[in-house]
Amino acid sequence: MNATTAPPAEGSCPSNALITQQVIPALYFVVFVAGILLNGVSGWVFFYVPSSKSFIVYLKNIVVADFLMSLTFPFKILGDSGLGPAQLNVFVCRVSAVVFYINMYVSVMFFGLIGFDRYYKIVKPLLTSFIQSLSYSKLLSVLVWGLTLLIALPNMILTNRGVAGAARMRCMDLKSDLGLKWHKASSYVFVGIFWIVFLSLIVFYTAITKKIFKSHLKSRKNSISVKKKSSRNIFSIMFVFFICFVPYHIARIPYTQSQTEAHYNCQSKEILLYVKEFSLLLSAANVCLDPIIYFFLCQPFREVLYKKLHIPLKTQHDADTSKTKRENIIQESTDTL
Repeated sequence: MNATTAPPAEGSCPSNALITQQVIPALYFVVFVAGILLNGVSGWVFFYVPSSKSFIVYLKNIVVADFLMSLTFPFKILGDSGLGPAQLNVFVCRVSAVVFYINMYVSVMFFGLIGFDRYYKIVKPLLTSFIQSLSYSKLLSVLVWGLTLLIALPNMILTNRGVAGAARMRCMDLKSDLGLKWHKASSYVFVGIFWIVFLSLIVFYTAITKKIFKSHLKSRKNSISVKKKSSRNIFSIMFVFFICFVPYHIARIPYTQSQTEAHYNCQSKEILLYVKEFSLLLSAANVCLDPIIYFFLCQPFREVLYKKLHIPLKTQHDADTSKTKRENIIQESTDTL
């Protein structure tokens, strides 16, 4: 057998071992180290940031989700590289892969809630009293985790078939008939959730941008800097979302179909496998980019970090003390989009 080809499991197709067993695990290792370090620091900083606003509650949930997702990477690295026993591969299929997806979609939904929160604070400020209350944000946080667990946990329970001792297996081989159907249905649900959140963010941030630009139209002195700042904030979030999540969610449905339907040939399955693995790696890399977003877009996070590192933080809004309450809200929003 060609040394660069991974031995196929029963009923599956061969793949290039250099890509699946060396390149991808090595890249995941880099993401793992960076993700643990960056999210460890982020968690440490957010521990000292009071949950005084709803968007901070959502950011803290994203930190937790990213850290938990990072903890699943070593299992995937060992399983894909072939360094672990067959039972490790079973654990990846039954547990750690499901935990990975749970936390990825939790993170996606909380970014959607942050966009929703910013939209109502800036564009609909008169309706924000209840929507932006801490009780409401904590309730939404519980609902997000609960909904995601409800959809994903059956994938653990229904991955309950025994293994024949093959060194390399497909996760689909471990699923019961109901498990295959649930896997396919839950994949469709999660992909649908992602696209709803992504399109909603486009709508929210387009409306926010228009509102901020209009509010500073009369203030020629600050208009240019505010436009640049708000544009940077919105562009950063949408750029990370587009780069990390969009490719995978374009590839996920065809890949899932190739794993659960019989009419795909081996060449198509192999191509979809590589597309899925590399696009999933981009999604995993989100755990490294989110802490950068916290730093540039969340002023309380930045202030605490500078304080802990004994770095002086320059005040940027000394000239804004005479602004009206409405102007202050909009100015603040450019710091916390």
